[in-house]
Amino acid sequence: MNVYTNLSLWSCGFALMLLASAAVAAEPAAELLWPGGAPLLDANRPGTAPTITVHMPEAGKSNGAAVVICPGGGYGGVVMSYEGHDVAKWLNGYGFVGIVVKYRVSPYRHPVEMLDGQRAMRLARSRARQLNVDPNRIGIMGFSAGGHLASTVGTHFDAGDPKAADPIDRLSCRPDFMVLVYPVITMGSKTHGGSRANLLGRSPSPELIDLLSNEKQVTKQTPPTFLAHSKVDGAVPVANSRMFYDALKAHGVPAEFFELQTGGHGLGCGNGAEWAAWQAKCLEWFKARGLVKG
Repeated sequence: MNVYTNLSLWSCGFALMLLASAAVAAEPAAELLWPGGAPLLDANRPGTAPTITVHMPEAGKSNGAAVVICPGGGYGGVVMSYEGHDVAKWLNGYGFVGIVVKYRVSPYRHPVEMLDGQRAMRLARSRARQLNVDPNRIGIMGFSAGGHLASTVGTHFDAGDPKAADPIDRLSCRPDFMVLVYPVITMGSKTHGGSRANLLGRSPSPELIDLLSNEKQVTKQTPPTFLAHSKVDGAVPVANSRMFYDALKAHGVPAEFFELQTGGHGLGCGNGAEWAAWQAKCLEWFKARGLVKG
């Protein structure tokens, strides 16, 4: 390899680095969920404060709705790329505001993750006017363990504390709709073991297992829900989505379950036929619910 080849490779690498830097610079900035300090934040774990990143649609293209996005990661990490920012940009294309949550994960335990998800919903609702959205058209979307967090927010919500010192805490954290993609739902025998251990510890009590088995927490107030899951998912059994769907139908909650016949966990991880398929079905569901114009 001569000096010209070396120089050419260096130039290409430098150009790619500049492009990557420009892409990063173009990303909206993350902001703290609790600027004054998150509850139960471990001061000995710097850099773990929960954040949101708000992705806005193009000017004049808003549909008046927003989606809080909970990426997966087994409650041991947060996949901010294809289950976070990329999904937010996809939603932007149809007029949604996409709000990506970087929530706390292990060694944090329940209820920390739930508090982060609930706060993201309240914060989105508090900014409805600023974001040009209807405060009654703010949903939540979650993938894998993020689907568990999303379904937790959708089954463990409250109307807010009218006496709270923080005005954001006075608002409801109930999502107006849910989208759950290959979600962990149960903490019982059909769960994803790593997610349960990271969220509840190695030996959770039966009461805690039941409390966070969200198929057992569905009521008629649970938000309308779209689910997508492969029947051959080898990491998170499809029974998770089936149980939640059955519970929703039993309580009269509008729900749709798109069960794919192929595709492993992750449905292609942002690429391929299975990923395109769940997005297309989800878009149809959005249109049917009046969230996106046909």
